Amino acid sequence: MRHLLHDLAARIRPDSRITILTGAGVSAASGVPTFRGPGGIWRTYKPESLATPAAFERDPQLVWEWYNWRREVLSQKQPNEAHRVIAAWSRRYPNFSLITQNVDGLHERAGTPNVVRFHGSIWEVRCWNRCPHSPVQWSDTTVPFPQIPPRCPHCDGLLRPGVVWFGEPINPAVLQRTQKSLNCDIFLTVGTSAVVYPAASLAHAAKACGAYTVEINIETTPSSNSLDLALAGPAEEMLPSIEALLA
Repeated sequence: MRHLLHDLAARIRPDSRITILTGAGVSAASGVPTFRGPGGIWRTYKPESLATPAAFERDPQLVWEWYNWRREVLSQKQPNEAHRVIAAWSRRYPNFSLITQNVDGLHERAGTPNVVRFHGSIWEVRCWNRCPHSPVQWSDTTVPFPQIPPRCPHCDGLLRPGVVWFGEPINPAVLQRTQKSLNCDIFLTVGTSAVVYPAASLAHAAKACGAYTVEINIETTPSSNSLDLALAGPAEEMLPSIEALLA
């Protein structure tokens, strides 16, 4: 394993174009429940019962009780070593990009700027009715909400979480930023199961553009055998190990 880490570290140079894609495994060490790992959220709830527009239409109270609980949990969590290493790289390497599938905001709290939030943010909301007086989406860090479901301050209609639900398209502006970041020298996918599309296709798209592709995950994924390097281990241990070699 150590020689593989050495080889990867040797590829990372000051002018390298580095793109990282992160998933729930990056936040696991912070105590954030994962979605598909042991004890993951989706082992308790079906996605279609909580994270779809149809679910919200059917029972906005239930959906918001779940998201309000998640916001309360996340408000008590702190970035871990994986978040901190990524933040350090974002400051050190001028040609650095971070795409995250996570909605928890821990990358931003660790100090990484200009995060491409592929699936939105749990700390943003938008008007369910898309009323003309409200922004398309805005930050709201209220914990807990005094009223569930929360109401739009502009029209008194329902608010919804500013996340991408199953069956919804990725924001076109996010897709544009993502596509630009695929033109890189090194693409690392870290802590992601590689089963949720279109995010799962990004490493392969980067490889098609000529990037050296690396997977860091605690277990094998459908992408493990098709990328250039697969490293088995938790993000909060593997990334600091690479950082130590860079130092």
